[in-house]
Amino acid sequence: MSLRLAGMSVLVTGSGSGLGKKITTRAASAGAFVIATDIDEDGGEEAATAAENVAEGAGGATFHPLDVTDAGAFHNLVDTVAEERGLDGIVNNAGIGHPPNLTEDVPMSTLDHILDINVRGVWNGCQAALPHLKNNADGGSIVNVASLAGFLGMPQQSAYSLTKGAVLNYTRVVAAEAGRDGVRANAVCPGIVDTPLGSQLFSSVDPEDPEAGKEKLAKQYPMGRLGEPDDVAAPTCFLLSDEASWVS
Repeated sequence: MSLRLAGMSVLVTGSGSGLGKKITTRAASAGAFVIATDIDEDGGEEAATAAENVAEGAGGATFHPLDVTDAGAFHNLVDTVAEERGLDGIVNNAGIGHPPNLTEDVPMSTLDHILDINVRGVWNGCQAALPHLKNNADGGSIVNVASLAGFLGMPQQSAYSLTKGAVLNYTRVVAAEAGRDGVRANAVCPGIVDTPLGSQLFSSVDPEDPEAGKEKLAKQYPMGRLGEPDDVAAPTCFLLSDEASWVS
């Protein structure tokens, strides 16, 4: 792998599992120093250790516990990282789904929880990072993890689709506002990826046999398979890099 992120300092939220873990390790292997964060401390520590083991060049990783819904904690961490080693990019990946349910049957507590993490968490990350990225001579990059559900909507995933649509449109706003300051903002919008989050859908397709449900979902894709975490981590690292200097 080319060291396309050599010398960069990148913060990743939701590093403890799934996409976040793979993004953390792939970025370190591409030469970045990654600040891995998660509310799941065991998972986050594991991701940082894995990233250290595959790091290339000056790449590496450290872990900091973070609840992305806590704006004060998010700002404090980003400020500390920027002061100690600089900040070149942030991946707002932390997100959750919910059990399949019709809109009228989604509990308000579920909606509030998903809005808090999937929308407020991304808002907090962008708001904390933007002043530092704008002050960089070479600008910086924001990558927000949205979803195909943000484009198309997903039946029985109303709250999730609502939040990912918000992330997608908010990313457009950030790109428009910060572009003149050298900051790029992009959203990656995966379909169903074989992660713990994605697995919530398997049983909704076939409650008696989740593996059969997984196979049915896979057949809907042109490649005949679901996405793997690296299928999302690779373009995410590209969007963080200078190779994507005209992509926003």
